[in-house]
Amino acid sequence: MSADTRLKELGVSGLDQSGLGEVDEQAFSGLVERHRRELHVHCYRMLGSFDDAEDAVQETFLRAWRRRETFEGRSTFRAWLYRIATNVCLDLLAKRRPEPATGGEVLWLQPYPDRLLDELPAGDVDEPETVAVARETIELAYLVAVQHLAPRPRAVLILRDVLGCAAKDVAELLGDSVHSVNSALQRARAGMREHLPAERQDWTGGEQDVGTRELVRRYTDASVATDVDGLAALLRDDVRCSMPPTPGLYVGRDAVVNDWVESGFEGMKGLRAVLTSVNRQPAVAFYLWRKREGAYLPLTIDVLRVTGGAITEIVTFHDDRFPRLGLPERLPADGME
Repeated sequence: MSADTRLKELGVSGLDQSGLGEVDEQAFSGLVERHRRELHVHCYRMLGSFDDAEDAVQETFLRAWRRRETFEGRSTFRAWLYRIATNVCLDLLAKRRPEPATGGEVLWLQPYPDRLLDELPAGDVDEPETVAVARETIELAYLVAVQHLAPRPRAVLILRDVLGCAAKDVAELLGDSVHSVNSALQRARAGMREHLPAERQDWTGGEQDVGTRELVRRYTDASVATDVDGLAALLRDDVRCSMPPTPGLYVGRDAVVNDWVESGFEGMKGLRAVLTSVNRQPAVAFYLWRKREGAYLPLTIDVLRVTGGAITEIVTFHDDRFPRLGLPERLPADGME
């Protein structure tokens, strides 16, 4: 298929065989924008940071515009953009590849709002160009495990196992041999088995998931009441708790509860909560009463992983995530003074 035919399918007509060389900036922007969200999610998996993914997508579009004449239609326009985006991420990782903390936590980890994931089209076996984000490949446990992989095996794993690219296509994209790609994939899969939790998250977010919704409700009520004993009863024995970008990983119910007690959580007053979801996981956003402002202002957001009717992981993010997650910037007073 010629470049002209491919681009006509994308909604751009009047091109000669030079491909994108004759496309003006406005038309080109329209072409790339329709792929922005899926490319952003791809870069987010590679980098583990929403902010870094934003930068990577902008750089991807800039490089694509500058190199537009190199698109000759041998692959789809979408595949061409993925190639550029992947190499942008590899370049960023080569310049600054942070290592996970001693306890294994990823301090640069940031949440991804479900409302933005919902912008992606649902997958369709009859339309391979559509994108489906499987919950298992966007949840925080997966993102953390991926960040433990070296950059190139990480790219191979995401391209092969998440995006479903053929080994020969990944080899071409990365400038490697098929043998090297297959070897990197084996190493990456072994690394994922090492760092992923033994039991994956049970929560599906469906209306039928009454048990999990009730568990989250109980967690919310106990948190607002600062009922440490009530919270402890909801945790699995081997629960893990972290608060990126603050170093520190607490493993086990006793360690988590002791941290809450030592931090003075039991003495907090004036909490309110809003239920939400990020990374296809249930989450609770907490607000704290501020007398000077006369309102409840953002405090933290807890993202929960639930397994077998108990909370197995809590990842807490700070208040600066609230606007991006589509959460209110404040809650009105309700009789507080």
